[in-house]
Amino acid sequence: MKTFWMYKKRDVFAFLACLLVALPSWAQIGREQQAALPVIVAPVVLQSDFADRIEALGTLRADESVIITADIVEIVDQIYFKDGQQVQKGDILVTLVKNEEEATLKSEQALLDERMASYRRAQELVEKKALSTATLEGREALLRQTEGDVEAIKSRIADRVIRAPFAGVLGLREISPGALVRPGDLITTLDALQNMKVDFEVPSVFLQGLHPGLPIEGRVEAFAGDAFKGVVSMVGTRVDPATRTMTVRAALPNPDLRLKPGLLMSIELLKSQRAALLVPEEAILQKEKQFFVFKIIERDGKSVAVQTEVTAGSRIPGKIEILEGLERGDQVIVHGLMQVRSGQEISIRAVEDGHRTLDRLLEE
Repeated sequence: MKTFWMYKKRDVFAFLACLLVALPSWAQIGREQQAALPVIVAPVVLQSDFADRIEALGTLRADESVIITADIVEIVDQIYFKDGQQVQKGDILVTLVKNEEEATLKSEQALLDERMASYRRAQELVEKKALSTATLEGREALLRQTEGDVEAIKSRIADRVIRAPFAGVLGLREISPGALVRPGDLITTLDALQNMKVDFEVPSVFLQGLHPGLPIEGRVEAFAGDAFKGVVSMVGTRVDPATRTMTVRAALPNPDLRLKPGLLMSIELLKSQRAALLVPEEAILQKEKQFFVFKIIERDGKSVAVQTEVTAGSRIPGKIEILEGLERGDQVIVHGLMQVRSGQEISIRAVEDGHRTLDRLLEE
């Protein structure tokens, strides 16, 4: 029995000795596995057209807009347009009854012809010294008076022909033939929609950087996701003392006529355009007033994460400008920040290049 226990103890001691020998190698394997932490990284990119963005709201207006109405009280004779029709400058839209004026014009035109002939005969007689100069001047005065009467009648006839004052798109027709129209009565509307303008308010603190030519991006709820690009055409000359804002006007091309007057547009004014280094906002760690990222470097043939202090600039949705601390082409960690430590070896699981979202990369 004593011999059996001696062999038993010997086996236990041998097992413990083997275990102690194996422990260092197992610990080393664990440290290596912990060091190669899988992470997702993103490159530091250079955006050449980066700009500070000022947000505002404005209401769209047509480049030119007018209410078509009559200058006189008269009955509608004929209508030459349809709802929503595109017209050119000078196109006839409506004619009013003008029979009386046309008859009067014929009478005055006949009188004008008669007085013109009388004046010419008088000229011939004066040249032959058969008529006094005073008589010639009297006939000339009558001729000029009749010419004025003819022009006045033509003007009254022109008032009865309503034309498009500029090229654009007509609105709804609000009259019918035979209707009596008065000055101020709505016939239709006319809007020049090939170009639009929008007025919006900007805080006066941004006054120094405001000038015509600055680019803007506008969005309307009806066309979610579509950005309409334009430029600042005018900066107001006065600051509102109550709100300390100033009015800025921008012009936007509208070749497909999608934008309509009256739409509410959200504006992003792009100020101080420049080339800037950008990183995803997920890469930034903030400690009080300091900002850090984990930059990837190569050390002894291995990828290592190094905590690096950076100077942050402006922000856009999803991106942060880096003023100091990084260079174009550097890679920073965007997923795995809570586990990584400075100097730790990492393995790059994926690269966020903008074509796939971070959630998609995590799924893969």
